[in-house]
Amino acid sequence: MTEHVLAPRRVFFAVWPDAAALEALESVAQSGVERCGGRRMRRDSLHMTLEFIGAVSPRQLASLHGAAARVCATPFEMALDCLGWWPHNHILWAGCQAMPSGQRRLLDAVSQALLAAGFQPDSREPVPHVTLVRDARCPVVPTLEVPICWRVGEFSLVESFLQPSGARYQVLARWSLRERHKIVSCK
Repeated sequence: MTEHVLAPRRVFFAVWPDAAALEALESVAQSGVERCGGRRMRRDSLHMTLEFIGAVSPRQLASLHGAAARVCATPFEMALDCLGWWPHNHILWAGCQAMPSGQRRLLDAVSQALLAAGFQPDSREPVPHVTLVRDARCPVVPTLEVPICWRVGEFSLVESFLQPSGARYQVLARWSLRERHKIVSCK
C-alpha cells in the first residue's frame, strides 16, 4: 500500500491591520502607485509578517499550532510612521522608524516558541513593514504625512498560495494577545 504524501504548505505568522488602518493603507498604496507606478496590493493581503516559516509538512504544521498556543505576549499599539522603498525588489512599504516594544516582545515570544518546537527562526533583524506596492520605481520615496495606527490584539498563522496574479493568503488560526493583568501564568 502506498502512503499518500501531502504537499508541503507555505506558512508564516502575521498581524493584520484593523478596518481603519486598512483604509489608510489602501489610500497610501494608491498614492504610491500614482507616484511610483507598480501594482497595488489587494486589501485582503495587507499584513505585517512576524516570522516567515516557509514550506512545512502536516506534522510540522501541527507543531506550529502548538508553539503559537504557548506564546505569551500582550496587546500593543502599532504605528506605521514612514514609507520605504527597496530598489532590489521594487517594493514600496509602510513601516516603523522604531519597532514598537510590544511588537519586539511578541517577536521574541514567537521566536522562543519556534525554537522550543524545533524550528529555526530567522536570525536577521526584522524590518516591521506592510508591503503596499510591488514593481514600484521610486526615485524619490514619498513621505507618510500621518502615522497609520492600530491596536494589535492577536496574531495569526497564515498559509500563502503563490499564483501568477500574486500571492493569496488564508488565515489558518488566530491567537489572542492577553492583557498582562489577566495572565496568571504563560507556561
